[in-house]
Amino acid sequence: MLFPGDASLDRIKSVSPRVVILSGGPNSVHVEGSPRVPDGFFEYCAEHKVPVLGICYGMQMITHLLGGEVKAAVHGGEYGRMPMDIAPASQLFSFLSSTTANVWMSHGDEAVKLPEGFTAVAKSHQGAIVAIENPERRIYGFQFHPEVMHTEHGMEMIKHFLIGIAQTPADWNMGQVLEEQLQKIAALVGPEDHAICALSGGVDSTVAATLVHKVLGDRLHCVFVDNGLLRYNEQQRVMDTFSNHLHLPVTCVDHSKPMLDRLRGLSDPEAKRKAIGAEFIEVFKNFRDELEKNIGKRPTFLVQGTLYPDVIESCPPPGSGQKHSHTIKSHHNVGGLPKDLQFTLIEPFRELFKDEVRAVGRLLGVPEQFIKRHPFPGPGLAVRVLGDVTEANKLDTLREVDEIFINTIREYGLYDEIWQAFAVFLPIKAVGVQGDQRSHAHVVALRAVTSADGMTADWYSFTPAFLRDVSNRICNKVRSVNRVVYDITSKPPGTIEWE
Repeated sequence: MLFPGDASLDRIKSVSPRVVILSGGPNSVHVEGSPRVPDGFFEYCAEHKVPVLGICYGMQMITHLLGGEVKAAVHGGEYGRMPMDIAPASQLFSFLSSTTANVWMSHGDEAVKLPEGFTAVAKSHQGAIVAIENPERRIYGFQFHPEVMHTEHGMEMIKHFLIGIAQTPADWNMGQVLEEQLQKIAALVGPEDHAICALSGGVDSTVAATLVHKVLGDRLHCVFVDNGLLRYNEQQRVMDTFSNHLHLPVTCVDHSKPMLDRLRGLSDPEAKRKAIGAEFIEVFKNFRDELEKNIGKRPTFLVQGTLYPDVIESCPPPGSGQKHSHTIKSHHNVGGLPKDLQFTLIEPFRELFKDEVRAVGRLLGVPEQFIKRHPFPGPGLAVRVLGDVTEANKLDTLREVDEIFINTIREYGLYDEIWQAFAVFLPIKAVGVQGDQRSHAHVVALRAVTSADGMTADWYSFTPAFLRDVSNRICNKVRSVNRVVYDITSKPPGTIEWE
């Protein structure tokens, strides 16, 4: 059960929780209006013997509310992979034989004084307290993020807390999620109602379409929009796959000219994302109107493959009427949607991560070639061309570079090892020497990351031989490029996409 940070004690009591996890977030415990557990929360958990685990901000909040002290980090915070030292004889780490582990950090504040009865059971190499426990009160905390794949033994830590310490049964599975969503869709959409599904060619919307199609059958109308921001030959490849492998009825709409006209002159990433989101909705409205003429029924539902990371990263900051995450970027299918949407949204994966969606896809029999596709952003190449995407031949240049990069990754047998790989067109030129002549040409960046859910990521460590080969191929085949750089930034502090 997922509750917002301002859930009341009565709401928490209503589900009789076996365990409570207080999640991370961008806030500081010292800021007015930052999330707090309700009055009486810790007393309720103590009375009913409910274990509590705080992660990141959750640990800081526990420390602050129970009489400890939290301050701004002395060394300016810790972001990305950090080593920690584990104290002996701790409950949280009793399953581990090692006394060190690399964990994933993202914090600017840190606990400097613990509440009475609490013990620091792990510290970072910079000296920050990164794990605490009070076994008597059954309250625990991680300053780092055990839930991400880049934390060593992270899933084991969570499993140990939930099953070993909290004694909760491991009886949840993705099959239950699938059945629950099928029932929700059947209850929401009437027997005569029709729906439109926005297909991007990626795994999220493809699995969403397959799921909804099981309930609605031919009352689901899928549309794939060529927005002028697709990769090399993407329209043909995607449509062929839908037709030959998924057997879904899909209409392709070429909306490239209106989309690029809408983007002309826009350089700000948020402005581009919002413009793309609004333009997509216009396409869906026009498609709906055409369907109404043809079938005599007006579709009122819109199916999207929205994931939980899309929602988290698109949320406004506290005080805006929303909840407790900051806007990292407005995903076109969340923050980019207009207020007068005129559709009821069906988003079966809104509280799932991509690895979970892939698991649902396998249960539904979606072909593995779709399941393993690298994510591609809804705004397409618009967020991989920094600045105005319509200037000169930026999009065509980027398509050529991206195609060479991805094909080289496949040729080396690395595609399935990488979460996402792509090229970025940078708004700069560099001096080079090509054909014994001076050149002044474009610079492109290559990005490849490993991840499990997209919330955190680390750069993929290509061999020097691979980087040399792909750089030579790009500069030799794409005449307008004379310099290639490789992005070695993790998330955090960066994001996966550049915009």
